[in-house]
Amino acid sequence: MADGIYIDWLEMLKDSGFHSIDDELVVLENLKLGSFPDFPFKVEATTVILCRKGTFTGNVGLQPFEAVGPCLLVLLADHIVEIKSFEGEFAGDVLIMSKRFTDNLLPEIQERIPFIHSVEERSCLSLSGEAYEGLKQFFSMVRSVVTKTDNPYRMDAVRHLMLAFMFGTRAYFYPEIGNSLSHKEVLTMKFLTLVKENYRKERLFTFYADKLCLGSKYVSKIVKATTGKSVNEWIDEYVMLEAKALLGSTDKTVQQISFELNFNNASFFAKYFKRHTGMSPLQYRSSRPR
Repeated sequence: MADGIYIDWLEMLKDSGFHSIDDELVVLENLKLGSFPDFPFKVEATTVILCRKGTFTGNVGLQPFEAVGPCLLVLLADHIVEIKSFEGEFAGDVLIMSKRFTDNLLPEIQERIPFIHSVEERSCLSLSGEAYEGLKQFFSMVRSVVTKTDNPYRMDAVRHLMLAFMFGTRAYFYPEIGNSLSHKEVLTMKFLTLVKENYRKERLFTFYADKLCLGSKYVSKIVKATTGKSVNEWIDEYVMLEAKALLGSTDKTVQQISFELNFNNASFFAKYFKRHTGMSPLQYRSSRPR
């Protein structure tokens, strides 16, 4: 583990023979794994997995997925992943991009929002044989660029390749978005982006409405109409997901977790947790396989 519930891909895959540009981008081809972590974990970098064979199911953030090779699975940085079941040996290719690398690809949040929303709606995509072969060639192209260490422009070349990948796959992930979003959709995505960036410290909705420079009633109405969930439901779901991952995959005390999630004290955190799950944090921890 890299830090808390983060998983360190490079440590996990250190014997797999990967190629990289510093700590910005890593590419692995023909990777084989016989198992995945059996606890909820965070990925600290955006990870693109081109699965050739293997079947696994689980949750990415708040969305369930089923990956059956051949398929494409995209895990965004800071997403909590839980593998529920795994059958057969995983075989495929992996691209890992640091937060700094992906943020520099699309520096404007307005540009990032549609792609982020696309992947969150559908993190796993089944592939035809033709689509798999096309993406396999793309991975090989990236590896070819990355391994040419004497090329002073290789980072620029990789950035352009990844931009082409992001815009190209968006049509597969969420074609109904098209090239434009409604005002309501953009506002909802901005709200959800703010929640994902701040829920560990801020649970009051007024904080998010102020950040959006809009009235709380107006934002509440739009988010509810667009997603079917209230603003407080979204905030609580992210807080609870983090709390469960911390309880299930770390040895941090309830006091430490309550502090990390910005609760006044462990007692208040325990009441909040029980209200949403029907059990205390310690009861939840003891119910999880370790």
